[in-house]
Amino acid sequence: MARSENQKLKLLYLKQLFEQKTDERHPISMQQILSELQSLGIAAERKSVYDDIACLQQFGMDIVRQPGPKGGYFLASREFELPELKLLVDAVQSSKFLSAKKSMALIAKLETLSSCHEAQQLRRQVFVSGRVKNMNESVYYTVDRIHDAIAQNRQIRFRYFDYGPDGTRRERPEDYFASPYALLWSEENYYLVAHSEKHGLTHYRVDKMAHLRLTDRPRHMDEASKQLDPGKYGTSLFGMFAGRPVAVKMRFENSLAGVVIDRFGKDAMLVPDGGGHFTVTAGITVSPVFFGWMASFADRAKIVYPQSVAQEFVSFCKRAIAQYE
Repeated sequence: MARSENQKLKLLYLKQLFEQKTDERHPISMQQILSELQSLGIAAERKSVYDDIACLQQFGMDIVRQPGPKGGYFLASREFELPELKLLVDAVQSSKFLSAKKSMALIAKLETLSSCHEAQQLRRQVFVSGRVKNMNESVYYTVDRIHDAIAQNRQIRFRYFDYGPDGTRRERPEDYFASPYALLWSEENYYLVAHSEKHGLTHYRVDKMAHLRLTDRPRHMDEASKQLDPGKYGTSLFGMFAGRPVAVKMRFENSLAGVVIDRFGKDAMLVPDGGGHFTVTAGITVSPVFFGWMASFADRAKIVYPQSVAQEFVSFCKRAIAQYE
């Protein structure tokens, strides 16, 4: 590249230099700036660099001069502050639906939003002990195609798979067709809430969907789908077991109020019931996971109504106990 062409890029290289190599703890001196430009084949004088810094400041970059023997220039503020990037890195790393490879790739991109010095702190955030990461590399793009299908009002076609006892992936033989409505984050997994011709309103784990493509068919949109509240749908499910929600009345000790609010939301109506207890009624998709949740509270929680659900819970507990008798 000719020197004149390099000169035209000087301002861009300066912008990159401040973004990548400076922060409050790592200012860069004028001599270091000149040396960095020289390594890129750009000969510059101090006066021209002063003018360029003023131009970048006018553009909106928060470049500050720190006086003193060890002072210099640094970028004082960025679009994302370091604590915000740490939160994002932790969220990416702890997301089970992302594969380890995709997590590392996203974290590497987040690191570019900080200086190279602060990026080392982000890298130390990466390791989460015992974290089980997803093995499906395509989930990142599956999510993108689902969003496209919703935006274009089109049905999707895909294959669904499970894992055998030996850990191998086993794809189900038939194609699935569904009208996608919303993506839901629950139980540390991504789920697609959709309408299926076979099952009606249902959901699929996104990391178990493969070969997803859009069809030419418009989505099935009945009155129920138009009024769908993904948040309430997810709250009614335990372990994402599908089924028909039932209004279940439960009685808890007052000490469990926080647990109940975490599960059913702040809008849940907790009714005082005397003796240090309260009741709450919620739409529950009755499943073994719901019964397991209730059993975890032992004698501090009880299913009050309907009696059929209470009896089903008793049978569930008896079957579990029978294994140890």
